[in-house]
Amino acid sequence: MLTNFERSLSILPLPSIEHLDLSYNMLDGPVPLPQGTDYVVLDYSNNRFSSIPPNISSYLRSAPFLQLSRNHLIGNIPTSICEVGDLEVLDLSYNRFTGSIPSCLIEGYNNLYALNLRGNRLLRGTTLPNNISRECPLEALILNGNGIEGPLPKSLANCGWLRVLDLGNNRIVDSFPFWLGNLSMLQVLILGSNQFYGSVELPLQGERSDYHFPSLTILDLSSNIFTGNLSWSLFENLTAMMVTSSAGTEVLALISYEFFSDFNGAIGYLATASVIDKGQSITLEKILTGFTLIDLSNNQFHGAIPEVIGNLRSLRALNMSHNAFTGGIPSGFGGLAQLESFDLSSNQLSGEIPESLTSLTFLASLNLSYNSLVGRIPQGNQFSTFTNTSFEGNVGLCGRPLSKQCNGDSSPTSPAPVSPSSTSRHGAWKHRVATIILFLFVGLGFGVGFASVIVFQVVCRAGRIWLNKLFIRR
Repeated sequence: MLTNFERSLSILPLPSIEHLDLSYNMLDGPVPLPQGTDYVVLDYSNNRFSSIPPNISSYLRSAPFLQLSRNHLIGNIPTSICEVGDLEVLDLSYNRFTGSIPSCLIEGYNNLYALNLRGNRLLRGTTLPNNISRECPLEALILNGNGIEGPLPKSLANCGWLRVLDLGNNRIVDSFPFWLGNLSMLQVLILGSNQFYGSVELPLQGERSDYHFPSLTILDLSSNIFTGNLSWSLFENLTAMMVTSSAGTEVLALISYEFFSDFNGAIGYLATASVIDKGQSITLEKILTGFTLIDLSNNQFHGAIPEVIGNLRSLRALNMSHNAFTGGIPSGFGGLAQLESFDLSSNQLSGEIPESLTSLTFLASLNLSYNSLVGRIPQGNQFSTFTNTSFEGNVGLCGRPLSKQCNGDSSPTSPAPVSPSSTSRHGAWKHRVATIILFLFVGLGFGVGFASVIVFQVVCRAGRIWLNKLFIRR
């Protein structure tokens, strides 16, 4: 709950300090920077600081780790920040910066390997530099939620160490960047909520081996303008999603700075990602290496769903909703044994729901609504936990949990009729006539009132007299 400093940071023996953590307080005003320090790790996140000195490099000669996320920083990002020696991790996320991104932060002519500018207010017209160095050391580039425009620079493929690329929620206009597929270490690719267009496919057979995204575990192409049939070539070589790993709880950490004092250790920078999971927008503050996701929702894809997606055995979340897919749900999807969230809603899918989907015993969220599916809803395992909302908008579906019963469903049967004897025939006829009259009046409703009761009695009396005479004649 600290709100201020009694004296300047210069009173501290900073030359001997390697790690200064002031995070999660209520400190405000300009960012306090120690002077004359070398190789210091600074964490000022989650405070109320409002500005960075424009000549920040004159204060920090060397700082490998600078964390200023979730403050109230405004104005432009000072270009002098590129001159801070040995800067490896820079996190300015969730502030109020405007202006453009200093190109020196991305061009790769430094030691910076983690840059996080998520959730700022960069001005419209901001673009990415197109002269990124072949020695680019970036491992994580997180620019989600800014005003970035224009196409992606193809020189971004020079960042051979890149593991996390999050460019979601911007205004980027480009075709699918298949050329990122040659980044053999890329695990997270988030391009959602932009203006990407055209088909999603890899080059022709002769070139395909160089662009197959071998390490990809999170792919988000949602809310763009992608069209056409969904090419199987994109999914056939996603090898990291094909093998179920026992290391699913490991965290994707980028180790930035090792320090030695009374205890040995390392400060790890945890890469983050914003995704839609189980219908909710979430930010993964810790990306587990075993968390695999594909989100293709809110585009204009059409045609059949590629069967090859059923080979991605480690997939945990699959969202293909709000497109124009046709045909049936591939029965091979029953092999996605790790699947927890499955959304195919608002398409034009037809046919029956494959019985094989009942084998998905980890499935917690299912949405097949608003398609043209028909037939009986499979029963058993996780399917017994889903409600009407998972299946609504499919007029041809029947069975639980819907109220619509399927043809051939068992219903209460009437006892087999017994041949009436001569002694019981008279009573049977009287009972049938009375039953018919009773149903007629119940069908008219109780609103007929007291008069209906009187009429009922008169008719019943007349019916009995008529029956007596009938059987007397017989």
